[in-house]
Amino acid sequence: MQNGASAAKVQPALADYRKSAFFSLREKLALELCERMTYTNKRVTDRFFNRLKRHFSEEELVELAAIVALENFRSKFNPVFAVESQGFCPLPAVKQVAQEAARRFHE
Repeated sequence: MQNGASAAKVQPALADYRKSAFFSLREKLALELCERMTYTNKRVTDRFFNRLKRHFSEEELVELAAIVALENFRSKFNPVFAVESQGFCPLPAVKQVAQEAARRFHE
């Protein structure tokens, strides 16, 4: 975000990224992959994976999946050891969620 759009522009666009003109098709697919890998009730189906393969190389798909998996790992692992956000993400909603999680941990 230091060299890109402001948080004020990105946060509303992320809320409804599928309809946003702010993201390219590849970016929308990457965001959908994040959702499908993160939410328990969602899956990366064969049909969706075939869509991904039309827009990303195998190397790109491996890298995307690895990054999402790592962030999902961190979201479960870090709270066990009280590793809190370091405040690197400038999005207000992310800061708010991180502060709330830290508050609940210390209760």
